Amino acid sequence: MENKNETIETLNDLIMINNDRIAGYEKAIEELKGHDTDLSVTFEKMIDESRELRNALGREVQVLGGEMAEGTMASGKIYRAWMDVKALFTGHDVHSILSNCEAGEDAAQRAYQDALTEEHIPHYLKDMIREQQELLRSAHDEIKNLRNQIA
Repeated sequence: MENKNETIETLNDLIMINNDRIAGYEKAIEELKGHDTDLSVTFEKMIDESRELRNALGREVQVLGGEMAEGTMASGKIYRAWMDVKALFTGHDVHSILSNCEAGEDAAQRAYQDALTEEHIPHYLKDMIREQQELLRSAHDEIKNLRNQIA
């Protein structure tokens, strides 16, 4: 029973990381107003990815008898607040927006890596988490490449 609750908690942490990612990209789209519409399309794609990942994790939480977490993690709120403050000083610079998105992707990678080290997570869920982490790693690399092109 305790392992099941720990597994639900870990999955809900990943759900909240994806909620953070959604909110972060929504904020980035807002910051881009009047700038690069191609980036907005890329960010929308990443929002959709996180919604799919979140929903897959939520289904597993429900199968385990838990309730899917809502909202974001405190660190995500701090991340978005920092993005707001930075925008005041740098304007809506595309390079800064991409750097902030990359930092968010780094945080998601750490969360997924931490989840994979949890001993109580069943193998079938570790496989799903690994697949999601790979998808997010591709998104991270895409953001990093876009940032480097603007540098």
